[in-house]
Amino acid sequence: MQDIPVVDFHAHLGNWGRFGMLDTPELFLSCMDNAGIDLACLNCIFYGDSYRGNDRVAEYVRKWPKRFAGAAFISANYPEEMVPELERCFGPLGMKFIKIYPHYVRVSHDDPLYFPIYEFANERGLAIMSHATHYFDPPSVSVYKRYENLVKRFPKINWVMAHAGGGTSSEVMRAVRDFPTIYVETCSSGLRNGGIEYAVKNGRADRVLFGTDMPLLDAAQQLAKVIVCQITDEEKKMVLGGNAIRLLNLKL
Repeated sequence: MQDIPVVDFHAHLGNWGRFGMLDTPELFLSCMDNAGIDLACLNCIFYGDSYRGNDRVAEYVRKWPKRFAGAAFISANYPEEMVPELERCFGPLGMKFIKIYPHYVRVSHDDPLYFPIYEFANERGLAIMSHATHYFDPPSVSVYKRYENLVKRFPKINWVMAHAGGGTSSEVMRAVRDFPTIYVETCSSGLRNGGIEYAVKNGRADRVLFGTDMPLLDAAQQLAKVIVCQITDEEKKMVLGGNAIRLLNLKL
C-alpha cells in the first residue's frame, strides 16, 4: 500500500467557525501528514463570491504545489459571472476540476441554469463534482435518470457524485456501471456497513474516489474506513489515489 500516493478528492478551504473550521495552512498540512494524505484537492465554497474563494485556493496551490490541487467553485447565484470565472480558473489559476453546490441556489444541478458551466466543461473534458441529490428535490427524483440525461447532453464531462461512494444505493451504482463518465466519492459523516465494498463490487473499482470532506470531517477516520474495508489491495490503491491521478492527469 506504500507505492501509491493518497489523494483526497474532496477537501474544503475557508473559515466556518460554527464547526471550528479555520483557514490555517499549517493546521491543514498537519492533519494531512497525520492521516497520511499526500495531496488534497481543495475547493472553497464559503465566500459569497466564487472569485474570492478561488483566489484563496490558488494561493495554497502556489505555495504548496506538491500538497494541493485546485477545484474551481462556480456559483450559479451569479450566472453572468460563471463563464468568465471558469476561463480565469482554467487559465491563469490552473484549476483541475469544477465544484458546484446547488444548495446555495436551491436549483437542482440538472436545471438549464447550469448549462453554461457544463458547455465549458464538455468542450474541455473536465470533471464536475456535485451532490447527486438535494434536500429540495421532489421525492420522486431519480438519480439514474438525472445522470442519464446529463451524460447524454454532455458526454465529455466526468461526473463525480460527492458522498455517494459510501452508501448502498443500487440506483447510483447502476449509473456508474452503465455510464463510463460517472464516478462516486467516499466521504461521509456516517458509513453504512459495507458501503465502500458495495461501491467497488456493485459499481466499478476504477470509478470510486477517496475523499475526506476535511476539515469538516476527520481525515484519519475517512482514510481508515477505506484501509480496513474488505476489498483487495489493488482496489484500495485505485480508490485511494490511482483513480484520481488518472482522472485529473496529476503528476505526483
